[in-house]
Amino acid sequence: MTGPVRHIVMWRVGGDTREARAAARLKVKRAFEGLRGRVRGLTHVEVGIDISDVDYACDVVLVSEFETQADLEAYATHPEHLRVRQELGDLRIARFQVDYVAESAASPALEPERASRGELLAGA
Repeated sequence: MTGPVRHIVMWRVGGDTREARAAARLKVKRAFEGLRGRVRGLTHVEVGIDISDVDYACDVVLVSEFETQADLEAYATHPEHLRVRQELGDLRIARFQVDYVAESAASPALEPERASRGELLAGA
């Protein structure tokens, strides 16, 4: 595996009231945003709170990127990450994750399709 690795995690949070769930969502967001600049190899952190309010949606999503697979693996046991996980404790009732090698903005597999639409010349 080469290139940066994207790590996406989505959570459902608990809470007996709408206000309690909103507070839990915000706590997850702030906790993971607090990892910026604290973990070697972590180059991007973006945390979003769901606004759709549909019953099948997750509450919070983390989109992060690491320089290498080894950096992502080290993150799993990094003291700051472990602190955040402990701090959030039982707030999270479900968790979903996807890790993948992030492709460059101009993926070679898409070049012929983009060229046929004139996007390469237009600088899209």
